[in-house]
Amino acid sequence: MSTRRHFLHQLSTSAIAVSLLPSWVQACAAPAARYEGPMLRVAIMGLGSYGTRVAEAMQTCTKAKLVGVISGTPAKITAWQSKYNIPAKNCYNYENFDQIKNNPDIDAVYVITPNALHHDQVIRVARAGKHVICEKPMAVNAREGQEMVDACKQAGVKLLVGYRMHFEPHTLEIIRLRKAGAFGKVLFFQGLSGFIIGDPTQWRLNKTLSGGGSMMDIGIYSVNGSRYMIGEDPIWVTAQETKTNPEKFKPGIDETIQFQLGFPGGAVASCLSTYSLNNLDRFFLNGTDGFAELLPATGYGPIQGHTNKGELNQPVVTHQTVQLDAMAGILLQGQQPPVPVGGEEAVKDLKIIDAIYQSAATGQKIPLSL
Repeated sequence: MSTRRHFLHQLSTSAIAVSLLPSWVQACAAPAARYEGPMLRVAIMGLGSYGTRVAEAMQTCTKAKLVGVISGTPAKITAWQSKYNIPAKNCYNYENFDQIKNNPDIDAVYVITPNALHHDQVIRVARAGKHVICEKPMAVNAREGQEMVDACKQAGVKLLVGYRMHFEPHTLEIIRLRKAGAFGKVLFFQGLSGFIIGDPTQWRLNKTLSGGGSMMDIGIYSVNGSRYMIGEDPIWVTAQETKTNPEKFKPGIDETIQFQLGFPGGAVASCLSTYSLNNLDRFFLNGTDGFAELLPATGYGPIQGHTNKGELNQPVVTHQTVQLDAMAGILLQGQQPPVPVGGEEAVKDLKIIDAIYQSAATGQKIPLSL
């Protein structure tokens, strides 16, 4: 499997280098032997399933390297030390990780913990003088998100958010085509994001840790996707919540939310976020002169898409590998991504999610000012 992944990575990066994608993508796609610039040295905080996925993807990065871990489970730390050759001096727990301020071998911390923990952990990392990459949603509401942005600015460190789709080639190609006018005036976007969630005792179904239900997990993809696919920020939102299993989905944990967004150029978005339906991973963009579809749109497997002109044949990449290499360029070399990934971008998504919850609770149309 590792050989196949390496082959796909090499094939993908070669293809990117000759495509019309932005120049920073070409830089991250260069073979490892050719890259002689600075290496982003990353510690991962939170060694769960997604932290493991990121760690595996980093093994083929050319500009970022896994050098440290932060976890509350000693056995995980020991296992990761052995697997990834991490020195003991770069291993911390949740009580002592403030000491990274004295460790010159760590440049950034990637926070991959339950949503409600992000706020305090990101602020502590910032005060320790390290750059922060935080998984999405960045916080449980816009107020906390803004406090995180402010803390990082005050500490003089950068805050990025794990928007991996902002670096995915099929996604970027549709954005490029939309900017070039290939679809004419954009009028409509549909985002479907959902799956049937399993274990009822997991943290995602615990409001204290998650901050909400499907919207705070899978729904953010349609929230964020509507913005980068249409190319504008919404100015109003309406939303409706449906709950069929109140035993599994306790108060404060949304099961299914349908929401609609209005945009200043006249486009509207119709989206669905759910924990009760599988096979929902689709983006559809429609304009006066054409359309684009991604199906699947945000999953870990190969993204596939087509437009009214035919199939998209962009390279297949490991999302987290491309993301971390690109973020290394942003943090260490001041490169600019084609779609923003900073904390301010995440605050906009959180303002939308706050308004979605407000609309679902009140039945009112909520104006937005992002």
